[in-house]
Amino acid sequence: MRFENTDVWGFQHAIRGMRNPMNSWNKSDSGECDGLCSLCTECQYDDKDCYLNDYVGTNDMKLAQQLIRAGSEHRKFLRQIFVSVDITAPLYWWKEYDTYKIGTTANSTSTMHKLSITPITLNCFETDDYETVIIEKYEDNDDYFANDELWATLITHMEALRLKHLETKDKKYWKELIRILPESWLQTRTVTMNYENIYSMIRQRRHHKLTEWSVSFIGWCWTLPYAEELLFLDWDKKGE
Repeated sequence: MRFENTDVWGFQHAIRGMRNPMNSWNKSDSGECDGLCSLCTECQYDDKDCYLNDYVGTNDMKLAQQLIRAGSEHRKFLRQIFVSVDITAPLYWWKEYDTYKIGTTANSTSTMHKLSITPITLNCFETDDYETVIIEKYEDNDDYFANDELWATLITHMEALRLKHLETKDKKYWKELIRILPESWLQTRTVTMNYENIYSMIRQRRHHKLTEWSVSFIGWCWTLPYAEELLFLDWDKKGE
């Protein structure tokens, strides 16, 4: 699973709007990132990889955290901090991600149109935590099923269908390829969402049995600007 081309924006207008209810704009101490903010002193990105354009001042951070703790109806400013990222993940992960429809948008690579274009290999599938699994066919019998052998056979068969479709242009080979395509097939989508979406996903998915959620997604969330101060606020205190 991969997260690439992350882009984050909207801190300035989100913070300005955050102060509208009390007309407290004069107390704002945030601004454009000039390489001197506290985050930059221990920046985890090279200059070419840094996607933080704004810094959040001490006064604004204090108010932001008060609003986050007050509940979703008060932390509306999080909905105005936007994130765009290219995520490459297996189909079984995307099915769960599709639960999040409000405030999110995604454009995906086309399995229907492009499946037969490139060779099918094991690298086309999610294998981050792959392990060899052996199951005995019958009791008191040396025969067994091994997932290594199953994958080798499946990939060979799928590649044969792909080549036959390219050769003949007959839709039946393409349809059979679609029919047997495993859910671990990797698909890339360009996703746009906001900090409120991510705040909720973190709390709903942190302990998910899929490591794509509990390890990969949560790990990426920690790389976002002010993740500890905003997205993971009070994380340890809540025991989450």
